[in-house]
Amino acid sequence: MSSPLAQHVVAEGLVRRFGSIVAVAGVDLSVDTGEVFGFLGPNGAGKSTMVRMLTTLLKPSEGRAFVAGHDVVAEADAVRRSIGVALQDAAIDPLMTGRELLKLQAVLHGLDKAEAARRREELLSTVGLVGAADRRVGTYSGGMKRRLDLALALVHKPQVLFLDEPTTGLDPNSRVALWEEVRDLNRRSGTTVFLTTQYMEEADQLAGRVAIIDGGRIVAEGTPTQLKSEVGDPTLRVGLAPGQDPVSAEAALLEFGKPIPDAPDYVSIRLIGGARRVGAVARGLDDAEIEIEGLELRSPTLDDVFQKATGRHLEGSQDAPEQQEATR
Repeated sequence: MSSPLAQHVVAEGLVRRFGSIVAVAGVDLSVDTGEVFGFLGPNGAGKSTMVRMLTTLLKPSEGRAFVAGHDVVAEADAVRRSIGVALQDAAIDPLMTGRELLKLQAVLHGLDKAEAARRREELLSTVGLVGAADRRVGTYSGGMKRRLDLALALVHKPQVLFLDEPTTGLDPNSRVALWEEVRDLNRRSGTTVFLTTQYMEEADQLAGRVAIIDGGRIVAEGTPTQLKSEVGDPTLRVGLAPGQDPVSAEAALLEFGKPIPDAPDYVSIRLIGGARRVGAVARGLDDAEIEIEGLELRSPTLDDVFQKATGRHLEGSQDAPEQQEATR
C-alpha cells in the first residue's frame, strides 16, 4: 500500500521503543497536502520522537510511515529531499552570519549560484532579517534565531515543513511574529506544515486540524472547533475572597455543574446551561455565604479537550516524571 497522493504525511501503527520504554505506542495519523497540522501534547508525550521518525532521524520499531509519498525507511533519501525541518534543539553556528548560513544551506541542497542568491534574498525578506543578514548569528535574539532556522528549512522549497516546538522560550511578541510567518508561508506556497507544540493557543491559532498525544498515544483528533464542541458546557471560574473555604464553595456549586481542577483560591465547574445560569450561581454562592472576588465564564478550549481526554490539565503534566525525548 502506498501513501495517498492527497496526503503528505501518513503513519500506520507507528511504534518506537527505547529498551523497555515505549515512547510512541501505535500511532495512526494522516496530514492532507497543504494543511497546517498541529501535534499537541506535554513534554515527554512522544511528539519529538514522532517527528524524528517522520523525518528519518529515527527508525520505527514497528509500523510504517510515508512523507511526501515516500516510505521513511525504504526511501529515506527521497523523504529528506522533500522536507524542511526546524527542530527545537537545532544548532546554528553563532560565528556565521545569517546570509552565510543560507548560502551554505543552498550549496548543501545543490542549488546553482544564481538560484541560491535569489532564494537567499527572498527568504531573508520573508522572515524579516534583511537588516540583520550580515550580523553574526551569535548576536541574534531568540526570535531572530527561530526565524532564521525557519528560513534555512525552506531554502529548497520543501513539500512538507516540520516545526518542532518552534516558539518555545520566545517572548509573546516574537511568538506572534513567528505565527504570522507560518501562516503566510502556508497561504502563499501551500506548503504542508506539521507543527508540534505544547502550547494550546499555538495549536488553536495555526492548525486546521489537531491531534493530541499523551503517553505515546493519540487521545483526541479533529479540528479545534470540533474538539472544543465535544467538551460541552462552558467553564465558570469563581475567584474566592481571602479566607474563603474552597471545599464549601465547591459544595455550593455542585447543583450547577461538575467541578474541575483549578488553582488555589479558585473553584471551577462545567456550568450546565451556560451563561443563562450565571445569575443563579451568584445567588447560590450568596445564600451559602461564600464571598467571591469575581466570576469568569469561558468557552471550552483545547486545554479542556486535553483535560477531558486525560483527566488532567496540560500544565499538570509537569508534575509527572517525563521522558526526555530530546536526548534520544
